[in-house]
Amino acid sequence: MANLTLLYAKAALTGFTRRGDTLPESSLDAELTVDPAHVARYAKACGFGVRDELPITYPHVLGFELQLRLMTGPGFPFPPAGLVHVANRITQHRPLTVSEPLSLHVALANLRPHERGQQFDVVTAVSVDGEEAWVDVSTYLRRSGSAVSARENPEPPVPTARWRLPRDLGRRYADVSGDRNPIHLNALAAKVFGFPRAIAHGMWSKARCLAALEGRLPDAYEVDVRFKAPILLPGAVDFSTSPTGDGRRFSLWSDRPHLEGVISPSRRT
Repeated sequence: MANLTLLYAKAALTGFTRRGDTLPESSLDAELTVDPAHVARYAKACGFGVRDELPITYPHVLGFELQLRLMTGPGFPFPPAGLVHVANRITQHRPLTVSEPLSLHVALANLRPHERGQQFDVVTAVSVDGEEAWVDVSTYLRRSGSAVSARENPEPPVPTARWRLPRDLGRRYADVSGDRNPIHLNALAAKVFGFPRAIAHGMWSKARCLAALEGRLPDAYEVDVRFKAPILLPGAVDFSTSPTGDGRRFSLWSDRPHLEGVISPSRRT
């Protein structure tokens, strides 16, 4: 896993100079092989079993350095530290394995308005021997103004399991993902951004949900998640899941919804 300290420093030092309302037409590519020991550490941190097949969320961390490089690169209009990860959609056309050489392509896309500001996508595609096998679309929100959405108060679903999350969960996931955003690592940094305590990584919460469903999912599927509210650390959340007509729903709750996800069949365009 690459050391991302310099990129985080760059994000902090250049954030106040970033202005604009267009995304640069930027993309980055990489060829890499997977470290089995790192996959095993990631699997343990997220609750997956150790197998030849990669956890469906694992390629996200392989592309994280390229994603951060784009968001700290020339022409990127927003301070990276102020962005909110609001959604993530992964489409796996087939499982990837530890032994396969992977080709990564990461690009910025689809800047569009949002009721609380602007949002855009970071798209990571993984190909093997020229054939696309996996695609990740992470949606980020750049908040502006003071618009507030009407707060919904839905009834929580019946819990399937309760998970207690330790204080150092953010550090554990940062060690395997490279995502060392300070809001996940200590309470003081989190308070600067309005959180009473450190918060769990959204991609850890998605991975943990999918790990709980391991063995019940097909080889090819799409999993679309909305991150609703941060999970404070330490804390506890209820995991719920239920089948749908052709897939499955799942969620994480405490006193409010934190994550809502849908699993559906993979569709190639």
